[in-house]
Amino acid sequence: MAKVLEGPGMGLLSKWGMTTPHFVVITAMDQLDRLAQANAWLRESRLVVKAHEAVGSRMKLGLVKVGLDLALAKQAAQEMFRREVSGVAISQIIISEMVAHKEEYYIAVKSTREGADLLLASIGGIEVESHWDQVSRMAIPLGVDPTIDSLEALAKGAGFKGGLIRKIADFAMKLYQCYDQEDGTYIEINPLVARESDGELVALDAVTMVDADARFRHPDWSFTFASEFGRPYTNDEKAIMEIDARIKGSVKFIEIPGGDTALLPAGGGASVYYSDAVLAMGGKIANYAEYSGDPPDWAVEALTEKVCSLKGVRRIIVGGAIANFTNVKKTFAGIIAGFRKARADGKMEGVEIWVRRGGPYEKEGLAAMKELENEGFNIHVYDRYTPLTDIVNYAIAGGAK
Repeated sequence: MAKVLEGPGMGLLSKWGMTTPHFVVITAMDQLDRLAQANAWLRESRLVVKAHEAVGSRMKLGLVKVGLDLALAKQAAQEMFRREVSGVAISQIIISEMVAHKEEYYIAVKSTREGADLLLASIGGIEVESHWDQVSRMAIPLGVDPTIDSLEALAKGAGFKGGLIRKIADFAMKLYQCYDQEDGTYIEINPLVARESDGELVALDAVTMVDADARFRHPDWSFTFASEFGRPYTNDEKAIMEIDARIKGSVKFIEIPGGDTALLPAGGGASVYYSDAVLAMGGKIANYAEYSGDPPDWAVEALTEKVCSLKGVRRIIVGGAIANFTNVKKTFAGIIAGFRKARADGKMEGVEIWVRRGGPYEKEGLAAMKELENEGFNIHVYDRYTPLTDIVNYAIAGGAK
């Protein structure tokens, strides 16, 4: 699951026929002057200025300013650019047209084990959580699309009346189609409003989460996922995300500054297992990483290079359980190539490598890894008969080798 920031999230809504306000996203103040010259609505409309970051409760934190002219919008944006909230430095601002309305509504669709839930309320805005008992819910089974009749019934049950019932049902259908076709996991619009000038339903704000591993199915996803770590993604993290988006299988990489132990585990479960083991032994992890689903060797090589580039690392743990179908020989070929490339770039000085793995072609893969000893690598290789965390004990506590 990955979070999409408000701007590209609004873009997905527009793609599926839902109305959103005009908006621009800026990363520097001089951009706003140029955009105002090219977009009359920035000069002529009342404006809303918001921090364009993965931060909740922006209104309550003072990161949303409404009803501004262009001059005041510039002032508000400048003030937000200077702020840091919960460790997040505000680096982007979204500025949108203010849409006149009288009432605010709430609508969302979220993934469940059985399919999806569609949530709807005739009360929305920043206080919706205090009226959660008034939110109506409709379960949508996996593989079954909602009907207009069922959505109209949901709208009636949520308190909508008259011609608004059909409008809400049509909007809910578009939202579900967006969720379904864009590999969504959660899309929330709060508030949804009826524009005073023409009664058109407009999504004023959206929280959008999608399946990041589905990116290869969406060539038009030009946006970067929002970082959940209180900082922008690094260039190395972005590079692995780009590779992950276009391969069979998976490669993941997140940097954790200050660690002394780099991890290169096979699978998300192994990543958590080894992270816990390193911390329990008094080590400090330098990253989160994983390769799984039998990714191509070149992708594993790229991941390995990034892991070897981490600062201050004393050891690298290449660990995993017994694979079902991931070819150990092939993925190890990628890791070995990555190790060689990193050392040629002067990045492996004084670093120990600890390996534990099992699975298809494990003997060949482990033998190839063992051969790195003859090339001068400080490497220790173990097979499936060594418990998973023993190599952590060996590496950090100095046990048997």
